[in-house]
Amino acid sequence: MSLPNSNPKTVALVTLGCARNDVDSEELAGRLSEDGWILVNDPANADIALVNTCGFIESAKKDSVDALLEAHALKADGSLRAVVAVGCMAERYGKELADALPEADAILGFDDYQDISQRLRKILDGDKPKAHTPKDRRTLIPISPAARQTTRVVNESPLSMGQGSTFSRKRLGNSPMAPLKIASGCDRRCSFCAIPLFRGAFVSRRPTEILEEAGWLAENGVSEVFLVSENTTSYGKDFGDLKVMESMLPELAKIDGIERIRLSYLQPAEIRPTLLQAIVATEKVVPYFDISFQHASGTLLRRMRRFGDAEKFLHLITQIRALNPESGIRSNFIVGFPGETEEEYQDLVSFINAAGLDAIGIFPYSDEDNTEALKLENKVDPDLIQSRTNQLTTLAEELVNQRAAERIGQKVRVLIEDEETQEGRAEHQGPEVDSTTFISTPARPTSGYKVGQYVDAVVVDVAGADLVAQPL
Repeated sequence: MSLPNSNPKTVALVTLGCARNDVDSEELAGRLSEDGWILVNDPANADIALVNTCGFIESAKKDSVDALLEAHALKADGSLRAVVAVGCMAERYGKELADALPEADAILGFDDYQDISQRLRKILDGDKPKAHTPKDRRTLIPISPAARQTTRVVNESPLSMGQGSTFSRKRLGNSPMAPLKIASGCDRRCSFCAIPLFRGAFVSRRPTEILEEAGWLAENGVSEVFLVSENTTSYGKDFGDLKVMESMLPELAKIDGIERIRLSYLQPAEIRPTLLQAIVATEKVVPYFDISFQHASGTLLRRMRRFGDAEKFLHLITQIRALNPESGIRSNFIVGFPGETEEEYQDLVSFINAAGLDAIGIFPYSDEDNTEALKLENKVDPDLIQSRTNQLTTLAEELVNQRAAERIGQKVRVLIEDEETQEGRAEHQGPEVDSTTFISTPARPTSGYKVGQYVDAVVVDVAGADLVAQPL
């Protein structure tokens, strides 16, 4: 731990992208706070704005650039003196982003995180650090998963990796839910995805580290932990035991203050019966399955360098619902992947019709730098991609609303997250991207529950995909 600096400066963190980025921002905040920085919410009131960017798809990259430009515009009026980009987009493009976006005073990569305070102080002193040249982070650690645990510190994209039993983290909000990173990187080679290139190969955090951080979160107002990674079903592969997750979940459930445990981003080809059983049977682990299907046509999935097809996926869903009929299942799908025929598209339509999913994300395919799909022939016409995307989005909304209506009469346990609207999430509803549940009583529109309370209720109505429930 570094000693607080005698010349404190103010910093505002702006976070874009996924829950993994949320964790990175809180880890950056922890390191900066330990070194004497004062955290503020509004970049206009800060000395420096630290923008944690997302570099996954084109729309996310645009949002990141917009955030950097918005922060830069504040320099003309307020106390803001510098705008710095970190995160996936900064790591992925480095010097290229610096050349294209001179409004950013610095582009810092993952390797700068260890000394983030020193980097930012030098920038405020007028230093213009040279942006890094991106590299394939998969090459930084051994190919063999079993050899990676001894070299975790080399692949330092997540701040808590390689830090023994210590970690640096400071909460940036007061939500009763918090993401908890269990691993970083990915070993899959999906032809549309560049994440392994800039996030590196898959490395699991040790269970002791995860349990320690979960305990800290519970002490800081968190009752639901959301286990996040690029591929949660691979957790433990570098320990030589894929069943580490099944043994860790009960230990997480023993932590005082933790009431819910939720897993994210499960790969269908890697979901094993023992993991399904653990999710459904372990106390406090909610029956929620965030499964990365991406498509349902077997031939197209092979071009994506993925496995499975509609029949296998429907069988998996049947297994889940046999274990718990009220399980929540969500997934995302890509429309218009190179070579997608009408028959392959209809395979996807048929699957979504049959799956009974609780939440569905539909995304149009877009070319991504340094991916295999970028070089594939038979690109689908952009107008046809948009047409299919619109059609499938409309269908998905109808089916998700229908699935919500089927829950009328079910008992739910709702974690209140908004006191004014009495809005929260039931066990089958994931944070931020899924539907929510509103609590009401017959006598009055709101019932006065506080943020962080759990309310046992029964679903009495729906509002689109959202549920309306009355307390029991």
